[in-house]
Amino acid sequence: MRMILVALLFFQAVPASPLLENDFVRVFRNSAPCAAGAASCGDRIVLALGTVELSGQKIQRGDVKVFKTGERYSPPKDGEYLEVVIKPGHPKVMAPTPGTPPAPGNKVLYDGKDFTIFEEKMQPGELSSPHSHNQRLAIFLNKTQVQQWTDGKDETRELVPDLVTFRPAVVHTSKDVGTVPIRNILIEFKPYNAVPLKVE
Repeated sequence: MRMILVALLFFQAVPASPLLENDFVRVFRNSAPCAAGAASCGDRIVLALGTVELSGQKIQRGDVKVFKTGERYSPPKDGEYLEVVIKPGHPKVMAPTPGTPPAPGNKVLYDGKDFTIFEEKMQPGELSSPHSHNQRLAIFLNKTQVQQWTDGKDETRELVPDLVTFRPAVVHTSKDVGTVPIRNILIEFKPYNAVPLKVE
């Protein structure tokens, strides 16, 4: 019995391994090691991958809640979710060069000093105009396909539900070539002195 208790305490003390980590973010799945609000954690975003209860409030798949540096929260006790930790002191994002086409008109879920959270949606067969993105974390919510034209190159990619990727700054054109709508959550880093956006 004592061995079991020691083993349980050991596993509770071992921090969860990030699903993805780079100079900008650490992403955890179904674990919230930064819920206590340690200053070293920076801002955090909780993204629901299903119906979960977060700090006493039910949120649905694709919903996000942002917690500022030092702010505590009660993470979901069960269900599927991501905790995205913004690393304090991450690299600066360079402003796009003059003449770069603007970002697409995605729905703004949150707009802060350092990053913006967009919900990106496209219908099957829909073709975007040429547009730009800053460096960003992308989480795909629907299983579908996207075709993209970047620097004269044509690429078709599978979008796998709940896949978390970090994408470079880019200018491209996109088309939903799948049979269901594209639905992505994008956490996009801002160049310094960026103009605030309107949250819908």
